[in-house]
Amino acid sequence: MLDGVLFFPVTPFTAEDSVDLPILSEHVRRGVAAGAGGVFVACGTGEFHALEPREYADVVRTAVAAVGGRVPVFAGTGGPLPLARVFARAAADAGADGLLLMPPYLVQGPPAGLVAYVTRVTAATELPVIVYQRGGARFDVASALEVARLPRVVGFKDGLGDLDLLSRIVTAVRAETAASGKDFQFFNGMPTAEGTVPAYRGIGVDLYSSAVFCFAPEISLAFHRAVTSGDSKAVQRLLAGFFHPLIALRERTPGYAVALVKAAVRQGGLDVGGVRPPLTDPAPADLAELARIVEAGRAICAAEATR
Repeated sequence: MLDGVLFFPVTPFTAEDSVDLPILSEHVRRGVAAGAGGVFVACGTGEFHALEPREYADVVRTAVAAVGGRVPVFAGTGGPLPLARVFARAAADAGADGLLLMPPYLVQGPPAGLVAYVTRVTAATELPVIVYQRGGARFDVASALEVARLPRVVGFKDGLGDLDLLSRIVTAVRAETAASGKDFQFFNGMPTAEGTVPAYRGIGVDLYSSAVFCFAPEISLAFHRAVTSGDSKAVQRLLAGFFHPLIALRERTPGYAVALVKAAVRQGGLDVGGVRPPLTDPAPADLAELARIVEAGRAICAAEATR
């Protein structure tokens, strides 16, 4: 079972637009050394949408080697059904411990179609699978129960933010899995998830992914300590002084949920390159604001350490 702060590394690109595997290895090693509870490679922050199958296999293999068995490694898959199955098999061959199944490409199917999609992808692999609800992939309670019953599905990640729907899904799935004895986890997968952690914890979803961990693990871990220890004042200071300004900047331009993270990693001294189209790198003024926000977050962490 997953625990702690979940690390979603970026995928570095060279100036010639190839995947920079040595930089990826260093990025992953630093994240694990900083205290990540799990590594989710080639997922949303890792620009899964922009990788072809050979690049993807190299990325997963490099991350697995860098982790060295210290924490679980999950790899992204999704998109068109045939490719999702190809990626799932490639992740297994590269040594991944599990898969994060992202939505089908472009189309929005009904819940029954989503169940069929998950069923077909999980049939292509022996790996455990976490299903990601976001965008056009919206499950209702009945379809979430069907998916949770699939033998290889071990978790459900929510990126919609519909807490009424998610609360009903959590209640129904937990009642069934408690009766069957199946281990099953829910987690918050909203962009800059820390902004909604208090609300998700209110419906019993404590686990979350942290994009901030990519570039400022000390801020991410400080927030995690505060929220898990019940230090609500520290949580509010970090939200007001760092996370909410970062979220406001993120919302300025589509794709900044990834592009800002990658830019902040570069500002921290690791040359991970830019994003691939259709994403765009942040404007100079936004980069300057990003640096100020990160500096403010680190100052809050330093102040918290002396309290």
